[in-house]
Amino acid sequence: METMITSVQNPKVKRLLLLQQKSAERRKAGLFVVEGRREVERCVAKGFDIDTVFVCRDIYGEGQLSDSLPADTCIEVSRNVYDRMAYRGGTEGIIAIVRTRMLTLGDLTLSDHPLLVVLESVEKPGNLGAVLRSADAAGADAVIVCDPLTDLYNPNLIRSSTGAIFSVPCVACTSEECIQFLKDQDIRILTAQLQDSRLYYDTDMTQGTAIVMGTEATGLTDVWRKAADAHIRIPMLGILDSLNVSVSAAVLLFEAVRQRKD
Repeated sequence: METMITSVQNPKVKRLLLLQQKSAERRKAGLFVVEGRREVERCVAKGFDIDTVFVCRDIYGEGQLSDSLPADTCIEVSRNVYDRMAYRGGTEGIIAIVRTRMLTLGDLTLSDHPLLVVLESVEKPGNLGAVLRSADAAGADAVIVCDPLTDLYNPNLIRSSTGAIFSVPCVACTSEECIQFLKDQDIRILTAQLQDSRLYYDTDMTQGTAIVMGTEATGLTDVWRKAADAHIRIPMLGILDSLNVSVSAAVLLFEAVRQRKD
């Protein structure tokens, strides 16, 4: 491990801060930042390449770092430097810079009866992270983000996914590319919408299924409504007409799980 870094002006510290703050810098460098022992361990376990690991022993403790972390990537930092680097609290004294893994639709390996989540123009990284968490829990094959308005490696997304961004294949593409892919794979397209729809639990999800959701503000665009094999909705019994997109995703995903267990 290198000599301890004690200044926030250190070029390596400034590089990490820039990657945290600027999506354009993440795209340009092909790097992103992961905080927390659990998140770093899940990232490494899924085969992501580690560029640099910063460890604050005052927080992390004197225990041995994971054997999966190459020793030459690890740098110790002082408490004041770590506090400046940490994007959030409670991250156990470890932050890593990691190489991005940008998948395409052609990279996906699907099961015999795939279950996919498709999000159109999602803009809140916290929502996407929560959807990935539900997708992981439900054993979904992938999450496809069409015409994204957020960076797939945004720090808020990684935090809210609690590491599911590493376990669930996540692809960004256009809506047109995704629709063609789903049609080619003979995967049914179920769009979540209020208009001209049937209750989700009355819809077959046992075959290859893509659950498609839009933004909370505007819903799905016509390109998806027209491409759909069925329109589904969650019954709303109160005064509101919709749920948060991540909550809706969890409800619909676990209906598919329920049907496939029967």
